[in-house]
Amino acid sequence: MKTKSLKADFVNGVIPFLMMLIILISSCNLSEGSKIPVIFDTDANNEVDDQHALAYLLFSGDHFKVEGVTVNATSSPAGYSEESDVSDHYEEAKRVMQLCGDLYGKIPLKTGANGSFGDIKNHIGEPDFDGHEAVDFIIQEAMKKRNRKLVLLPVGKLTNIALALMKEPAIAEKVRIVWLGSNYPEPGEHNQEWDIESMNYILEVDVPFEIVTVRNGKPSGTAAVKVTKEQILHRMPGKGPVVKTPVTGRHGGEFTNFGDYSANLFSQYGMWGDPPGRALFDMAAVAIVKNHGWAETREIPAPVYMNEKWVERLNNPRKITIWEWFDIYGIMNDFFVTMDDYKLVKAK
Repeated sequence: MKTKSLKADFVNGVIPFLMMLIILISSCNLSEGSKIPVIFDTDANNEVDDQHALAYLLFSGDHFKVEGVTVNATSSPAGYSEESDVSDHYEEAKRVMQLCGDLYGKIPLKTGANGSFGDIKNHIGEPDFDGHEAVDFIIQEAMKKRNRKLVLLPVGKLTNIALALMKEPAIAEKVRIVWLGSNYPEPGEHNQEWDIESMNYILEVDVPFEIVTVRNGKPSGTAAVKVTKEQILHRMPGKGPVVKTPVTGRHGGEFTNFGDYSANLFSQYGMWGDPPGRALFDMAAVAIVKNHGWAETREIPAPVYMNEKWVERLNNPRKITIWEWFDIYGIMNDFFVTMDDYKLVKAK
């Protein structure tokens, strides 16, 4: 009887425990495997939204697996005197990565194109072409075996992405491009205008391509995802992990957490609109990858941009996705909640 009792205890106790343990381990693996793999491509030294987008991404480790960060160069926005080349954008991305849990050196940061697609495309067979480090890294990561597509998240010009597709066309079926740029269907917009040829090249390639619209002055684009200086100065100071080695900021000063650097960045810029604020365009692009319910989408035949206007191609079988009408409250609320309760992405 005692033996039967012991067997019963084993069956009723140990075996269910082991089964629960196996389920728990499996669910942990599924959770890690379900994270969105992403490469963030940025002109980080231009404006203030790139830095907040990168921090938001790095603090959303419960959703993202950041494979790397690549940089490119665009000019500073109108009305701002500072001009940058790609090394300045690298240094600014480095600062943010240092301030976000000292992730610089633990997650790859690669230098990309200083020039434009048209200037570089005929040199991609050379070992040291402009942007080769970022382009080769994108190709290398895209060709890795994954259970879902690698998200390429460019929030500047599309040069690095277009060059990678040209150099290795096989990556087209392995990636999903989500680009912050364009005022579609209106002309203009900084990221677009800085390298139109790279955008038109991607519009001709059979690759998943999504445009996260900007639309300055209109409520339907990421330009409407604004934050005031008062909100930043109230909510951001002290936010994020404290790093041991102080980081010198873009405008001087020393910082040991991203929140203090955020407040310093906002103190350098003028605000616009009513109430006065500044758009976090790039952060909104990260947000809709994190939660697709924070904006509306529609699929259209891929157009082309010619003579400073969009030309529709209604019979084009190649389709792209347009993101618009963003949930401003949902996105900004999640940004601040993430800053308050960050989950650092895992180092590689």
